[in-house]
Amino acid sequence: MNVREATKDYEQWMRGCAPVVESHLRAKHALMKEGSFDFLRGTYYRWAALWSEVCRECVHAPKVMSVGDLHVDNFATWRDGEGRLCWGVDDFDEAALLPYTNDLIRLAVSVKIAKKLGWMETKTKVACDAIVAGYEKALKQGGCPIVLAEEQTHLEKLGIDALEPPEGFWEKLTACPQVRRGVPREAKASLEEALPNPRPEYRVVQRMAGVGSLGQQRFVAIAKCAGGWIAREAKRMVPAASEWVAGRTGHRQSCYAQTIGRAVRSHDPYQKISGQWLIRRLSPDSNPIKMEELSGKRDEETLLQAMGSETANVHLGSKRQVNRIQKDLRRRKSNWLRSAATKMEKVTLREWKEYRD
Repeated sequence: MNVREATKDYEQWMRGCAPVVESHLRAKHALMKEGSFDFLRGTYYRWAALWSEVCRECVHAPKVMSVGDLHVDNFATWRDGEGRLCWGVDDFDEAALLPYTNDLIRLAVSVKIAKKLGWMETKTKVACDAIVAGYEKALKQGGCPIVLAEEQTHLEKLGIDALEPPEGFWEKLTACPQVRRGVPREAKASLEEALPNPRPEYRVVQRMAGVGSLGQQRFVAIAKCAGGWIAREAKRMVPAASEWVAGRTGHRQSCYAQTIGRAVRSHDPYQKISGQWLIRRLSPDSNPIKMEELSGKRDEETLLQAMGSETANVHLGSKRQVNRIQKDLRRRKSNWLRSAATKMEKVTLREWKEYRD
């Protein structure tokens, strides 16, 4: 299949797994045509089908619980159970048991594309070396959770210290179209369970967000509580695209809860899987961070090392594989990541031009 055929086939498969929002899918197609980075984000199903052929030397690496759709915009902040501001991988929609190399290659490809768009400046070799250095260090230490409240200097180097809350966050959220009928019973029950007790009066709106997950149903319960707004989102989950590649069907993302639950991190207490729904708190502090929004004073090597470290934090959920990963890394050539990322970037950009034209 070419990229257009694959997109049509994957989306038909999605419809067989869960209801989709067709208008959101059309918006996703427009984004995919508009920019190479959004194409990368929106076509993980294509990556999942192609990367094992393009990067054959990396396919037989030890398998771990992986992010799958990892890229430089898949990092966010959240508040942990102690109210501390934390940072790490935000989206586990494509979580699956994969060779550890998949996440590192995809992260490096996203860096290369971000650099071409002017969002980053670091050269590919330096970027890949920084990612691997952070990854190896975290594996050796048994994980390095990143709690920003404890690391002011680290926060500044990551470029997060200058971040302002998303402009008009609550205004935009409360302006989303209200859903008066048709909220699935399981989603409604899970949203109500996630609200404070006693439960405040709330209304449900439908939100459009993300790129890769556009088309999945999203319902948000919004309420006034103790002098301010609160929100809880229920997002309908579909199986990881690797299931589509394997020709399997189903109704659940089987690895999301396991992957995030085992990762070495200070967890967001509001993020959980409830049946076919991902439940989480929405707030200005719990948001993905776009690379183009980070402070220009950031230390990109430190940022990339942190991204490599956080990737290891996730992979450390598969503890029994750590020694095998370290052994595998030692036998690889020093330029293995740069070489694989260069090949996958060429394929991705070629496919984007084909899809766009």
